[in-house]
Amino acid sequence: MSGETSPLKVFVQAKREISQLFSELHAVIRDSNGFVQDDAKVCDLELISQEQRKSLENYSSKTEGILEILQRDCMKVVFFGRTSNGKSTVINAMLKSKILPSGIGHTTNCFVQVEGTDSTDAYIISEDAPNERRSIQSISHLAHALSKVRLDSDSLVRICWPKHKCSFLKDDVIFVDSPGIDVSPDMDKWIDKFCLDADVFVLVVNAESTLMQTEKNFFHRVSSRLSKPNIFILNNRWDASATEPETVEEVRQQHLERNVSFLAKELGVMEPHEAGDRVFFVSALETLQTALAGGQSSASVGNLLEGFQTRLLEFSKFETTFQECISKTALQVKFAQHSMNAKIIAKNIASLWQSIYDVTISKRKLVANEMIEQRERLDFTEKQVIIVSEDMKRMIDKTTDDLHREMSMALSDEIRRLPGMLEEFDRPFNPEPDDLSVYKKELNFHTEECLSRNLHFRYSSFAQDALFDTAKVMHETMSSLLPDASHVEFSSLLPNRSFEMTYHLDCPGLCAGFCEDIEFRFSLGITALVYRFLGSGRGARHLQGITEVPRSVSYGSNSSDLSASSSPSQDTEALYMFLSKFSSVTSGTTVGSLALVAVVGKAVGWRIIAICAAVYGMLYVYERITWTKKAKEEAFKRQYIDYISWQLAQVIDLISRNCSHQVHQELGSILSRLSHHIDQKKSDLRKELANMDENVKHLNEIASKASHFKSVIEALSSKMDQFIIRYLNPTSHI
Repeated sequence: MSGETSPLKVFVQAKREISQLFSELHAVIRDSNGFVQDDAKVCDLELISQEQRKSLENYSSKTEGILEILQRDCMKVVFFGRTSNGKSTVINAMLKSKILPSGIGHTTNCFVQVEGTDSTDAYIISEDAPNERRSIQSISHLAHALSKVRLDSDSLVRICWPKHKCSFLKDDVIFVDSPGIDVSPDMDKWIDKFCLDADVFVLVVNAESTLMQTEKNFFHRVSSRLSKPNIFILNNRWDASATEPETVEEVRQQHLERNVSFLAKELGVMEPHEAGDRVFFVSALETLQTALAGGQSSASVGNLLEGFQTRLLEFSKFETTFQECISKTALQVKFAQHSMNAKIIAKNIASLWQSIYDVTISKRKLVANEMIEQRERLDFTEKQVIIVSEDMKRMIDKTTDDLHREMSMALSDEIRRLPGMLEEFDRPFNPEPDDLSVYKKELNFHTEECLSRNLHFRYSSFAQDALFDTAKVMHETMSSLLPDASHVEFSSLLPNRSFEMTYHLDCPGLCAGFCEDIEFRFSLGITALVYRFLGSGRGARHLQGITEVPRSVSYGSNSSDLSASSSPSQDTEALYMFLSKFSSVTSGTTVGSLALVAVVGKAVGWRIIAICAAVYGMLYVYERITWTKKAKEEAFKRQYIDYISWQLAQVIDLISRNCSHQVHQELGSILSRLSHHIDQKKSDLRKELANMDENVKHLNEIASKASHFKSVIEALSSKMDQFIIRYLNPTSHI
């Protein structure tokens, strides 16, 4: 330090600097704690442990507590000595004001602390009324031994003196005056209450006597409680030596040797050469008088004994040495441990943020790599979906083409077996129009039932196997585009074998234009039933909305067996209407429609059909009574076989396409569901990528914040190192 700087001001400056450093450190820890608490990602991503969070909170409380201590920290000096050795006078001389009561005999009754205040007026605070400011004039009533107000010897009266009136007080020095150590035997209580935080002790002894055992015993107790306390010995009233000038040097040397021996050998608080610099021979009264006189000549001051100037210089030397000693001691005692604590806290906080930074970078790297994998997976999936979808469509087309050919072959075979089917039809034949109509209707039902049963037996299992195998291949191919975790969910889309093919051949519709040449007219003709079922207007509107059945189909134009009285246009229209109805009914592709048909078919059953057949059979029997010719029946069946064979041959392609269309739509529906599921997974991947991107950005922010906090902490640690070198290093000079 510069020699021009007062040692006491060094302490004040150091206190200001370390307080500023701890304020900055506390602010960084507070901001760090707030960031960790407010940012949910820090906890969600497990970037910081619960233990680290608690330690951060503890550091915040610890630095706040140290800041409060630093604000209160001052350089404290305590004066001890026997009664009437001049302790109060020494303090008054150092303060250059007669603040403390002094005089002959036992003057100070309790501990009196003199401290600085920014107030312009002095005041007193006592322990019994800590919030009450009393007038400075009351000090003689509170602390004076002759006062009627008796305070305990370990009581404390605080004198708050304006700082601008005294340089010591301005530089944060606190003076503590004590009762004589020969007043109370309870020394340990004094030490615990007033000495443990003292930076310097001043033992004021009477130069007219030797160092007493009472004084030695007290400081032995102090030395046992504190590690090497800083002790000054003032041989006060040295002005008495002026009356015996011939022995003054011998007496001085005797006192010096005894004082040095006490400090160095008995107490062991310092080396002998150091102890010699801690012993002074002064006259506090002369110094006080000179200070009160404003440094005027001896004539102005009064009758001062010979050699007073030497004693004044000795007191000044004591003050200089005292300032250096208390400043160094206070720096070490007040700030050394706090500086080390600050270094440890800064190191731990920096390590914590380094840990958060490392974990954040590691997390960011993992998320970034996962993003790359997810993006590649998404790109691959999108490309493969296009390719696989086209392959699946071609597979569906191939499957439906195969089913179309198989259905055409099966229906052609069944047409060739029609004679055998009609032989099984043993209903009585009656050529009467009404009975013949019923006969024809039952024959149509019988034919359709046999054809449907045979086709179902031959074709349904083949169609189901083809559909299931194709759907399984589609499922396996599509599932390969998904991650393993989605396979379980995706397996629920695999179709079961509950698909049922509908074979609504509509034989009554196909035979609506059939007219036998036995002059038989059935009252319930096919055309009449069609228009009675659909209604002429409704049937026409319905047919206008159907585009699957070509309008060019005609079933009766080439029949040579039709009678002249028949109406080909009406029969053709009725047949077209039934085929359209057939196409409309069988074109439903949803599983719900198929299930509904299956449920209705199962619910109605053949028993109801048999009952209906019985009702029609009664009508047929009635008409057959009036139309009973075996030849007519055989001719009728031949004509019927020719006609139905020709009509079925015309619609083989239509029926086959209708059946394959059901499979095509079912497979298309399955492909649509699979594609929809794939689209959902792609959407989920995009959302995951968006979340990952946000996480990467947030992790970058956290890493940046962690790096910032770490840099600030390291800068503060560097400033603390400079503080230690400047103020606490043994080689530093004050």
